[in-house]
Amino acid sequence: MSTADNADDSPVRAAGCVLWRRSPADGGLELCLVHRPRYDDWSHPKGKLKRDEDPLAAALREVLEETGHRAAPGSRLPTVDYEANGRPKQVSYWAAEAVSGAFTPNDEVDRLLWLPPPAARDRLTQPRDRTLVDALLHVLHLT
Repeated sequence: MSTADNADDSPVRAAGCVLWRRSPADGGLELCLVHRPRYDDWSHPKGKLKRDEDPLAAALREVLEETGHRAAPGSRLPTVDYEANGRPKQVSYWAAEAVSGAFTPNDEVDRLLWLPPPAARDRLTQPRDRTLVDALLHVLHLT
């Protein structure tokens, strides 16, 4: 097998966060979901790692790029494995609290929602992303 074949078999590495905040209205927990027009889906902010990039640094960079928010990272959440475009993909996730910033629509993300956990779970397009809501609630000791 050639080196190029091995590269095609290796997972695409990505990282993201389940971004949360306390509601400015009532102090309840809200999760941030992003809408990606390219896929017409709702997901947690995430993206591919750059060459030699640390996964947590990539996760925080992607949160800032996709949501406009700086985040304070917390607990590691489960890694999600799936196939995308015929290749395995492995996404590392962290819980992260939004600490500052504001969303501006861009080519990659055109909408952002802050939703309570049950509504966020329902809005997420992929079932694999819903398990991360439960994982976040667990690490925040809300389950």
